[in-house]
Amino acid sequence: MSDSEDDKPLQAVKSNESISKAEDTAMDKENPSNHENGEADPGITMVNGPVDDMQVDPQPPFTNGTASSKRKASMQNGKSYKEDSESEDDVPLQKKRKTTKPAPDDDEDDVPLKKASKPPALKAADIGEDSDDDQPLGEKLQHEKADMEKKAKEEAEAIRRPSRSADARRKAKKVDSDDEDDEPIAKKKAPAKKPVKKEAASKKVKKEESDEDDVPISKKAPSKKAASKVKKEETASPAPKKGKGKAKSEEPKQEDDDAEEDEEDEYRWWEAPNTGDGTKKWTTLEHNGVVFPPEYEPLPGHVKMLYDGTPVNLHPEAEEIAHAFGSMLNSTHNVENPTFQKNFFADFKDMLDKTGHAKDNSGNKIKITKFEKCDFKPIFNYMDAERQAKKALPAAEKKKLKAEKDEAEAPYMYCVWDGRKQKVGNFRVEPPGLFRGRGEHPKTGKWKKRVRPEQITINIGKEAMVPKPPEGHKWKEVKHDQEGTWLAMWQENINGAYKYVMLAANSDIKGQSDYKKFEKARELKKYIATIRKDYNKELKSEVMAERQRATAVYLIDQFALRAGNEKGEDEADTVGCCSLKFEHVTLRPPDTVVFDFLGKDSIRFHEEFKVDSQVFKNLKIFKRSPKKEGDEIFDRLTTSSLNKHLSNYMNGLTAKVFRTYNASWVMSSLLKEMKSEGTIPEKVKDYNNANRKVAILCNHKRTVAGGHAAQMEKMGDRIKALYYQEYRIKQMLLDLDPKLKKKKGEAYFALKEGIDDEWVKGHQDAMVEEQREKIRKKFEKDNE
Repeated sequence: MSDSEDDKPLQAVKSNESISKAEDTAMDKENPSNHENGEADPGITMVNGPVDDMQVDPQPPFTNGTASSKRKASMQNGKSYKEDSESEDDVPLQKKRKTTKPAPDDDEDDVPLKKASKPPALKAADIGEDSDDDQPLGEKLQHEKADMEKKAKEEAEAIRRPSRSADARRKAKKVDSDDEDDEPIAKKKAPAKKPVKKEAASKKVKKEESDEDDVPISKKAPSKKAASKVKKEETASPAPKKGKGKAKSEEPKQEDDDAEEDEEDEYRWWEAPNTGDGTKKWTTLEHNGVVFPPEYEPLPGHVKMLYDGTPVNLHPEAEEIAHAFGSMLNSTHNVENPTFQKNFFADFKDMLDKTGHAKDNSGNKIKITKFEKCDFKPIFNYMDAERQAKKALPAAEKKKLKAEKDEAEAPYMYCVWDGRKQKVGNFRVEPPGLFRGRGEHPKTGKWKKRVRPEQITINIGKEAMVPKPPEGHKWKEVKHDQEGTWLAMWQENINGAYKYVMLAANSDIKGQSDYKKFEKARELKKYIATIRKDYNKELKSEVMAERQRATAVYLIDQFALRAGNEKGEDEADTVGCCSLKFEHVTLRPPDTVVFDFLGKDSIRFHEEFKVDSQVFKNLKIFKRSPKKEGDEIFDRLTTSSLNKHLSNYMNGLTAKVFRTYNASWVMSSLLKEMKSEGTIPEKVKDYNNANRKVAILCNHKRTVAGGHAAQMEKMGDRIKALYYQEYRIKQMLLDLDPKLKKKKGEAYFALKEGIDDEWVKGHQDAMVEEQREKIRKKFEKDNE
């Protein structure tokens, strides 16, 4: 154990520093090991979604238990150029998907999925439902995942073997060079340069040289293909004929030359030298600043909020907050949330106190004190009518408004970065509004204030012209920070976070960032076998800190859990692997673990996993008495100490890289097995099946969209409409041949259950309105 502060107890109730062999042996008898050769079984998900058969669900607002008393005040607002939304690697991996019911007789069920010629379509059995096969579904998926890990181990050894032999050869050459003559080494290797002549035929092809065996084939293959293509064109092209033929032959040649010039001018950012943190990112930078949202326009005099049934007049700043709440009454997910209501009303009352409260039509002061007496429906009705009027605008008018907006924003859409035009990602300053947050954020409903130019810092080149702020305002500061990749920044008032204007996702800088992320994950495959071997060994360590660390790495590697970070008192109490508490983990013998906690962005993580028996035993040890609710499971482990340990294997390795590696490795394996056959839709289907397989093995979970219920209701109405159309056609058949009723039976011609006269009337009215709208739009289009 190290002497760092990370090993100090983080809770009043803590685990022992070591585990005795006698205790270990006794627990082995309770949970016999189910793995051989000292290798832990890979974990698999048992339920993709909420666990309904166990009473382990606390009330949603308290999913993460009581607030931790040991939260450290280590959060500093230092210099940070981190984007508010981190890389795509932070996209939640737990995705829920729609499944199709399997056919009753499937001869391929017993065939391992990885040996199929194409990745199979998703079956209900794949996501945890009962299977009729002789081999349990859990074992099948576990064996399949074990095979993939075995392949990863073999590839890691294959990659590292040449590098070890190369080191040995270099050492041998160094010894032999002392006895050799003075002939330069470069002269001896001259024959190896012969292939260069072949590639010299293509001016735009660049040879990629690398000593690594795992360089992507795509970097080498195109050079040969391009070279041979150019050579073929030079030799096979017939001599130009006289007259018109000559002019025709020169025209495509000119186009090819232009295409080559454009391709040569294109900046190949992936070949540029990597620039890490603390290095110069640009030499010259020019941009036009940011776009501010329009100022608030007060509501018309006849549109007023009601308090206890009385229309009230508000100061524009207070009215803006009431307007924000009133215009979103249709979003019941937010406005009916008690936390949202509480935070909104607290900020609304603060603004009323600041602006002199409300007044009635006679000018008498009315003090608003209770949310229940507030009626925002007049505001909602007015805004809803405005929205409908905007939707009903003619297509030409909509096109004109969009063109005007695009023209006004055009100067802000691009910047000039080291002489190259780059697209800017988010050049608009966020408008004021009610903060919604994700999941069960404790600050949802708070008022997000308007950002003024005096709060914004501009980052630009020294020689460039500084963009002008709006009239009567000035920038907070103008910087020339060449280490930063941001163009502007400000601090928002809800969480105190810094917001940055960055380049777009398809820009060179963002591409380099993503490239580094996936290269780091690709580098991990050299070391993954060693890391897994070490944590399998440490799962039985007598030192508690080592055993906790090994168990955490197992969970992160197998189930793509996030490591978790310390939170401030005013932040959402979200949880990761290292900060799991007693109440977040439920153990079900012999080897099933149920996790239930609020993860990143306050999104609930509620999953059931089958784990290795040793891991199950360790979690049982970490949860034993006297620990209770509120106590941490990994009380001798922190995220920083875990990442420090992982960096010993590979420079820059953190727990986060495992998520990228595991998803990329599984996808890569499935793409290799995929055959380039069939039509484009069939290939897309194969790719989607592979993507779905990654979701299963990496425990992705698709979150339910906010409008899912409304969408399902609309789909239900569409199904009813089809049943009703079928009913009408059957009635037409009866009109033609009344004898069919006796022949087919009365039930055949009856309306489906759930369709009554009231629904039919509403449906017919909707159909009339829909046809009317179609005719109107067609008329407008024809007369543009």
